[in-house]
Amino acid sequence: MAKKPTAEQIARYADMFAAIGTEARLRILRLLLSAHPDGMTVGDIGAELNIPGSTLSHHLEKLKNEGLVTVRRESTFLWYAANTGTLQELLGFLYAECCTRNQAIAPETIISIGK
Repeated sequence: MAKKPTAEQIARYADMFAAIGTEARLRILRLLLSAHPDGMTVGDIGAELNIPGSTLSHHLEKLKNEGLVTVRRESTFLWYAANTGTLQELLGFLYAECCTRNQAIAPETIISIGK
């Protein structure tokens, strides 16, 4: 059985869920997942989702600070990508105790991202 998460880990996961708890950030994350693994430039994200630049920058920064997206610079362009490792960890936390009381199904069968 997996070790219980610490209070600090739970607080970190709560912050991650809060970061994707807005409609705009959830749309951004879903779009970046659709473009995985290459990611997208800020301009392309804004154009596709019709989010103004300053607002988009705020949302991307929040997602980046929580480790949900990564950013890389290529020339004058910033490329954002979904951080699938962190997302897998977050989903693993959410489902870690799934069905442990009645053992109806094994938790690892629920999430098998990248396997």
